[in-house]
Amino acid sequence: MDRSVSGWINGFLGVLIFSGSLPATRVAVAGFDPVFLTLARAVIAGLCGGALLVLFRQTMPRREDLRPLAVVALGVVVGFPLLTALALRHVTAAHSIVFVGLLPLMTAIFATLRGGERPRPVFWLFSCLGSALVAGFAASRGFSASLTGDLLMLGAIVACGLGYAEGAVLSRRLGGWQVISWALVLALPVMLLLALLTMPASFAGTSQEAWLGLAYVSLFSMLIGFVFWYRGLAQGGIAAVGQLQLLQPFFGLTIAAALLGESVDAAMMAVTAGVVLCVAGAKRFA
Repeated sequence: MDRSVSGWINGFLGVLIFSGSLPATRVAVAGFDPVFLTLARAVIAGLCGGALLVLFRQTMPRREDLRPLAVVALGVVVGFPLLTALALRHVTAAHSIVFVGLLPLMTAIFATLRGGERPRPVFWLFSCLGSALVAGFAASRGFSASLTGDLLMLGAIVACGLGYAEGAVLSRRLGGWQVISWALVLALPVMLLLALLTMPASFAGTSQEAWLGLAYVSLFSMLIGFVFWYRGLAQGGIAAVGQLQLLQPFFGLTIAAALLGESVDAAMMAVTAGVVLCVAGAKRFA
């Protein structure tokens, strides 16, 4: 199979898996403290990632790989999960999913800064237009949902875009699942210690739904999704394949409506549709 086509297929599968992350987080924070949830999901994923590295006898990363791996860990293991978990205490999953429309632009910016990619000017026009639609949506609501929640989501997007681009560059040499596994293992000692310190005295009142949410964000959002996503970015180009993230609001809004019963109004759907049209243009000129 052509490397570019394989990259788009892997990228699409990664986006599909990530689409359930915010709804699952929304369910999980109903039963877990956001900080503990962030730590617990990283510990579970880190143990699984470490087991995979041992099982497949992967060699230790080189010394020069530690800094980019630390950036990946700070961006997608700590930053994005923690900031989104905190944000979802203030806004609905449906509202937060619209901010995912900013991820392709942020990923493309870091692809230029960290990955050496140089998309054409028309690409940036479409990417900026998609981001403007998202920002305009938030402004039209007067940040009535929650200014705190919106700012936390914006911070999460910046952290995630950096982690995506840095991990994709490293994946060209180490491999997609190896990068996320090493990043998780690198963060594991600190995350495990903090998880033990913040662990509640009892889980007696925690619902089954919250446990399922934790399981999803630990195994799928933190590990399995990245296996496909980093491979796709490395094969098809960070800026180009990164535009697939604009499909995530469609999938995420559907999940939020179907599983959480959250309202998805016409404005949300219109913004999402406009953003997806922008990614089609950006993809063509990447």
